[in-house]
Amino acid sequence: MERESMEFDVIIVGAGPAGLASACKLKQIAQATEQEINVCVVEKGAEVGAHIVSGAVFETKALDELFPQWRELNAPIETAVDHDDVLWLSSAENGRPLPHNLIPKPMHNEGNYIISLGHLCRWLGQQAEQLGVEIFPGFAASSILYNDDNSVKGIAIGDMGLNAQGEAKDSFMPGMDLLAKYTLFAEGSRGHLGKLLIEKYQLDNGTSPQHYAIGFKEIWSIPAEQHHLGKVVHTAGWPLTSDTTGGGFLYHIADNQVAVGLIVDLNYKNPYLSPFEEFQRYKTHPLIKQYLQNGERISYGARSISKGGLNSLPKMSFPGGLLIGCDAGTLNFAKIKGSHTAMKSGMIAAEVVAKALMAGVESGKDLSCYQTEFEQSWLFEELQSSRNFGPAIHKYGSLLGGTFNYIDQNWFNGKIPLTLRDNHHDYSLLGQAKSYAEIDYPKPDGKLTFDRLSSVYLANLYHEEDQPCHLQLKDIEIPISVNLIQFAEPAQRYCPAGVYEITRNDKGQAQLVINAQNCIHCKTCDIKDPSQNITWVTPEGGSGPNYSNM
Repeated sequence: MERESMEFDVIIVGAGPAGLASACKLKQIAQATEQEINVCVVEKGAEVGAHIVSGAVFETKALDELFPQWRELNAPIETAVDHDDVLWLSSAENGRPLPHNLIPKPMHNEGNYIISLGHLCRWLGQQAEQLGVEIFPGFAASSILYNDDNSVKGIAIGDMGLNAQGEAKDSFMPGMDLLAKYTLFAEGSRGHLGKLLIEKYQLDNGTSPQHYAIGFKEIWSIPAEQHHLGKVVHTAGWPLTSDTTGGGFLYHIADNQVAVGLIVDLNYKNPYLSPFEEFQRYKTHPLIKQYLQNGERISYGARSISKGGLNSLPKMSFPGGLLIGCDAGTLNFAKIKGSHTAMKSGMIAAEVVAKALMAGVESGKDLSCYQTEFEQSWLFEELQSSRNFGPAIHKYGSLLGGTFNYIDQNWFNGKIPLTLRDNHHDYSLLGQAKSYAEIDYPKPDGKLTFDRLSSVYLANLYHEEDQPCHLQLKDIEIPISVNLIQFAEPAQRYCPAGVYEITRNDKGQAQLVINAQNCIHCKTCDIKDPSQNITWVTPEGGSGPNYSNM
């Protein structure tokens, strides 16, 4: 069946903070210069914000530039940080706050706000539509379209209504080709099209590998006497061990609710470690439990986080388009924040693309001037000053690495005269099962701790079960012949949604079952699989979680 096509000046893949900020900025420039710039945003979630999950403590710096009047426009930014603690959890029972003068300066949160990033993206979507941006939620960009000269000419929206064998069902609807002079990719962490672009154009030549974490988040409704509106708590230490880095958070938000979460770096070594179970244990620490007990869990989500920073940032321009936001990896690890940096990267992209369009630059060109504009921005200055933060933690652990970062940030303002690097891929650091003992995680109590399936239920998950599996194995034998034997098949544990399961057939032979309908689109399997045998691709548009307030 012949596919229809539509043409735009600019297509943006992903309605997160980077993509929507870029769309708004493009239309603002068009209005200010009395030019016409046709902008389309494609979002694979069922609605704008459906796939957004973040802590989130928000710095308004980029938003102040994009919409200086955001307060008058009723942006969903209301809960100001009024108390900010960093705790060191030394054991399952003990912990203490660190003195504020010993905390690296970028981690201080005075003047910031606790928000739902999903709500902010919905608001940004409304502003974009009022400016004339066309937003297509529920449409998954499945592949990249190229011109004869290998420049990007747009994206293909995946077909709908295919069964598991790839055959058309009665509900079949062919996808559409969306063509543009320039295409911006803002898919978030480990974007599957961004991954292809980096490989095709070798955009990561000369950089450190991108590094990732998996971040968990739950929203709890708690008794009023346990709630302290505006209180921000970050933690380091337990339950993570000395060779597993990361940290936890607990943010008191409106309506007697708290957001609690754990971030686990995906360079961990023990194949028996389960990030999900570590998060469940985290909530039992007395300093965290005191806020959650007698409360009710109302939301759950998880997502990978691109946290390599400046050292891992690829070249962000290529013929016909740009990588922006977490698709490139612009998160500022030192601040534990990526929303304002993602927005700024998208705004710079909008300025560069608008200038090219209005100057009549031929479509499909490599807008390499983006790099110059980026390096002249406060975004580059932020990432430059925090370039050592992640490598220090990875190399020296939370305590020694934290000490280095305190000296770098508080004494040298991020300008210490050396650059640390971590040149190991996260997946390559996973050790063999024979070198580790299994971890005996306690059973969930159904009050503070829960299993995966009851958690996934709270993600408002939907997949049409009879559709092609979007978790593709390059070699169907590797999960058993390599991963099970050498690593006790860690996919059973690193997946936060129970997608991967080892079962036995009638002959007692082990086999991998992929419960793709459980997938919450975190991309951890694509990142951490030690054999790099799993490729995450988009399922049908509108599939996946539908987070309401994450």
